[in-house]
Amino acid sequence: MRNNVQLGLFLILLTVLGVLGYNVWLLETTPPERSYSAFVDDLRADRMVAVAIRGSEIRGHDRGGTEFITYSPDITAVMPLLDQKDVEVKVSPPPSPFTRVMGLVLLSMIAGGIWLMFSRRSTYGDNTIWKDKRFQIRTGPGETKTFADVAGIDEVQEELKEIVDFLKNHQKYNLLGGRIPKGVLLQGPPGTGKTLLARAIAGEASVPFYSIGGSDFVEMFAGVGASRVRELFGLAKKTAPCIVFIDEIDAIGSRRTSGGSNEEREQTLNALLVEMDGFSSNETVILIGATNRPDVLDPALLRPGRFDRQLTVSLPNLLGRVRILEVHTRQVAVSPGLNLTLIAQGIPGFSGADIANLVNEAALIAARRQKQAVEMDDFEDAKDKILLGIERRNAAINERERRVIAYHEAGHAIVAQLLPETDKLHKITIIPRGMAMGLTQQIPFEERYTYSLVYLLNRIKVLLGGRVAEKIVFNHLSTGAANDIAAATDIATRLVCEWGMSASLGSTVYRHKQHQFLGDIATRGDFSEATAREIDLEVRRIITDCTEETEKLLRSHNRLIHELAEVLLINETIDAEEINIVMQCYMSSVGGMQPDRTEQAVAVPSVAAVQPTRGIPV
Repeated sequence: MRNNVQLGLFLILLTVLGVLGYNVWLLETTPPERSYSAFVDDLRADRMVAVAIRGSEIRGHDRGGTEFITYSPDITAVMPLLDQKDVEVKVSPPPSPFTRVMGLVLLSMIAGGIWLMFSRRSTYGDNTIWKDKRFQIRTGPGETKTFADVAGIDEVQEELKEIVDFLKNHQKYNLLGGRIPKGVLLQGPPGTGKTLLARAIAGEASVPFYSIGGSDFVEMFAGVGASRVRELFGLAKKTAPCIVFIDEIDAIGSRRTSGGSNEEREQTLNALLVEMDGFSSNETVILIGATNRPDVLDPALLRPGRFDRQLTVSLPNLLGRVRILEVHTRQVAVSPGLNLTLIAQGIPGFSGADIANLVNEAALIAARRQKQAVEMDDFEDAKDKILLGIERRNAAINERERRVIAYHEAGHAIVAQLLPETDKLHKITIIPRGMAMGLTQQIPFEERYTYSLVYLLNRIKVLLGGRVAEKIVFNHLSTGAANDIAAATDIATRLVCEWGMSASLGSTVYRHKQHQFLGDIATRGDFSEATAREIDLEVRRIITDCTEETEKLLRSHNRLIHELAEVLLINETIDAEEINIVMQCYMSSVGGMQPDRTEQAVAVPSVAAVQPTRGIPV
């Protein structure tokens, strides 16, 4: 398409230059025009030397060497005078009408050819531009993907293996009367591998793979998207068995308005619905759609017979993250002692794309450090860079603020270490990163899908530990705890309004939450002002009680706050092992023991529970 446009522009430029050059040549070669009466007067005065006559046109030059051109109404009347004055006369035949007509025809053909070429490639009226997009992608040897390149979503792969088997051995299913699904909708958060899965199906089955984005169907001109849909499915039927993959299908498959509309997107959707009904299961054309917004898709698109199967590609668990790391580290020189399981434990909530970016960042960091292989500290620095941003070691922080930050992070860490059913500490740093001035990072012991009331309340206490430590040591409050207070309030509100864990309000939902892969939308339920007041009072009570219990805990370990803060002021960053050394020294000096961190929480079924944060920024 781009080459055709460039060729057309070149031809237009060449034509314009040709016309301009021809006009310049005419101006240079055509002598100035002289009136016929002046020509006759000069001829009678014997000032003419020679003339050339062509039809009614007379060209010549006088005795002064000046060339001219004029036109005679009657050449026969001027001929006797030319003979009388002994002027040299040359006569040539006038141009024939046929020559003139042929010149006009040739010029029209050139102009028409250029117009036709661009009209066929315009974005309306024809689909040549669509054909030039080459939306058919036959993956080459270097681009072919298989299920070996996909990890962390084993359940979805098992479902899709049946599609591959049908594409390879569709006669087996047709003989038994089985009907393979016409369409498969892959839905899930961004970066979980939906497009990669579609390419892997095509690679496993060795069939043509037609890939196009949903937005490529929608144009400003009416009817273009619908014609593109028909062309795509027509080509797919001719090359069956094959796979048609539409990425971000919500661009054309969004829910239609109730009043009806003739807008371009709805016409395109209607054409897609008709085409999905127009091919039978024995045509071995599989339509795969991918979207992050299944909630906005039209119900007619999701009914059985169109998208028969809807598979959710979710974020990988611990084992899935380990396998994804194994896939992406194949092409990277890694150290033999690299512990992928430990890396996977530190990146809960990472998608496949996030993990690929992590491996790439670690490789870049190792290369900048002139290493021969990527090591554990490179992955650790890459993870911190992705989650928190780059270190701001040159940030202008005075000594007092630095001490406040150290005590703040020490408060978070001590509460997290002393309370049961909390995530284990991974790292504490007072080096500014991104927008955070310090960080206390925790890693869950294991994958959590449900959360107990004890865990959630202790999570609130950990978040409030920083502000409480500032109050105990410096007897003042700062804005550094703003994010902590916001996160603690959100958990307390969800305890009361969504999870029914309030003793006074009971197991009642007061706030509904619509789950979406691109973010949840919370809507408040219908209840009286009295109930709203009770909710506010209960949220405030939870925050107040957690604050008082946190303050009581930290005051009983006041010396530990100072010891840990001093270690942070010296080292700036300490890891889990160093934290345990400080804790053990303190516990041995006071004759106490650390709490058992392996105690399992009693799970309260709540799929919508808040995920534990990876760090507590100040």
